[in-house]
Amino acid sequence: MTGNWVIDKHHIAIDVMGEFIFPSSSDIYKFLEYDDDAEICGVICQPLQKAFPDIRFSKMGMIPFGRLSATDNGCVQFDLFVRKGNKQYEVDIIDGRLVDHCVCDKTWHYISSDATALVQSFISNVGIVSNGVIPFKQYIKAVEQIALLNVDFITNDVQNDLLKSPINQDENIPSGLLAQLYPYQETGYYWLKYMLSEAGGCILGDEMGLGKTMQVIATMLYLKSTGCPHIVVIAPISLLANWRRECNKFAPTLNVIIHHGPDRISNYKKLLDYDVIITSYTTIVSDVYMFNMVQWDLVVLDEAQNIKNPRSQRANACKLINRKSGIAVSGTPFENHVTDIWSIVDFIFPGLLGSLNEFNSSISDDVIGAEELEPILTPLMLRRLVKDVAKDLPEKVVSTQPIRMSEYEASLYNQYRESILKEYDLKSISLAILQKLRIYCSHPFAIKEAEGFINDPCDVSIKYQRFCEIVQEIVDRNEKVIVFTSYLKMFDIFAYDVPNRFGIKLLSINGETPVEERQSIVDKFNSIEGSAILILNPRAAGTGLNITGANHVIHYNLEWNPSLEDQATARAYRRGQQKTVFVYRLYYEDTIEEVVNDRILRKRDISAVAIIGNDGTAQDRDDLIAALQKSPTIK
Repeated sequence: MTGNWVIDKHHIAIDVMGEFIFPSSSDIYKFLEYDDDAEICGVICQPLQKAFPDIRFSKMGMIPFGRLSATDNGCVQFDLFVRKGNKQYEVDIIDGRLVDHCVCDKTWHYISSDATALVQSFISNVGIVSNGVIPFKQYIKAVEQIALLNVDFITNDVQNDLLKSPINQDENIPSGLLAQLYPYQETGYYWLKYMLSEAGGCILGDEMGLGKTMQVIATMLYLKSTGCPHIVVIAPISLLANWRRECNKFAPTLNVIIHHGPDRISNYKKLLDYDVIITSYTTIVSDVYMFNMVQWDLVVLDEAQNIKNPRSQRANACKLINRKSGIAVSGTPFENHVTDIWSIVDFIFPGLLGSLNEFNSSISDDVIGAEELEPILTPLMLRRLVKDVAKDLPEKVVSTQPIRMSEYEASLYNQYRESILKEYDLKSISLAILQKLRIYCSHPFAIKEAEGFINDPCDVSIKYQRFCEIVQEIVDRNEKVIVFTSYLKMFDIFAYDVPNRFGIKLLSINGETPVEERQSIVDKFNSIEGSAILILNPRAAGTGLNITGANHVIHYNLEWNPSLEDQATARAYRRGQQKTVFVYRLYYEDTIEEVVNDRILRKRDISAVAIIGNDGTAQDRDDLIAALQKSPTIK
């Protein structure tokens, strides 16, 4: 077989009937010894000096360098070059193999063997097969190689802000979404959609209050429209009911079920009857092998910092799930150690950061290690802060969060409920009689029969767990929070637990606080630098106080009168407030608290202007009786 020598771009090659063969530099050096036709790479060719009389063959080696850059349409491109003088010449990669020589200004140079080995190792590890546009997944791997292996011959000129919306946004938001997304949420939806298709996973790391759940729901609707409806959402127990509520409210075409508790699905085939399975971290540990009988189109980890411990059962279970793609949702992906990040990244992009031992040996658990991780993490994570998107937000963001009781809470609640039904005629039941149920819903230890505290109030109250999750994110943002509760026992529980748990100052005002001291307490709270918490009784401190030092309000138990709730919120949401105010309303599903919430919403619907003044004494009796006769759904 014979062939002809040609120059393809900047490389010497053999043309065999239109197919190019690229000999190595060592093969070319050996062939230079021949003055007559000879064989090279299995092909008979004429001497190189005859084929290229104008080219000088140098014995000077060259060092290649690579560059990652962004194209005009947001794609990522990889190119390899050598430099001679002020000019640069492209070096080809053919089917994943570096062409280790180059013709520059009629002079042929070889690429040094050491440099060739390094470049070949890089492109092989990344999976690059040619110069030009590379998939986003390969870009992430390239960034990892550059950072972890200290690769200094590749420069990354891709600006991270270009990666936040690298897709065509001309498409419509899914029609089944019954909500108007804010502009930054639309960007988030398009980015999530892009990352799932291009990289198979990502981290949605927006700050608390920016609607991460809504962006994920829009993405789930898109997947359903493409015929990929098998989705799992894994969340803390306190958020399961909220996920179902948000899906049912804003994406009713999604067929959703909560998989938790003793009556959960036991046959994996039944899981396929639903578009979205909502379950908890504790349940997935028990049921992971059943879940692995299905290949899931998407697995979403909400509050993904729950898998920060890479050796925990929940982290291992989540990573075992058979899935095509994954989204880690967390406003606080880093809490204590750089291994927090490793564990989350290992879920969305298994193997990217190597094994845990390899990671620990190359990344230090300090600021230097964090700086090395940043270029790897940034392309994988969409992170917007409230201050960055404040112009897109209303001045007040209200988040109503339904919660399910634990089995322990539900059993005790049912005891009180049944005792009331036995003791009173339904016609004579009043709100005062039902007060014990409302107090119990704040915390099992807020009622007289259960005096005393355990080491951790979270152990017996799902609502208190959710309260702590919210406060933790507020503390992480170094901001202040006001908490409204009507019950003195809750004041005691907060005072007992919060300062030790979060290391912040706690102040309080209730009916026992002298009126003349209340403003000075508020002034002290407003003046505290950093995070602090102020516990208030809505009747004692719901009016007349200016508490603009806080921009977070938690209504820990709801009041019958919406005007009382609004006046309480207005302590922070008022003139002089310079930040967006976030309001969190917590209540238990299928309890007296759900009746209170429904009543408030009904009154708001009646009139957006006039607030109906009512202390709850004239509520619809049907609602109260229904609540009393209903047993709460448990976890």
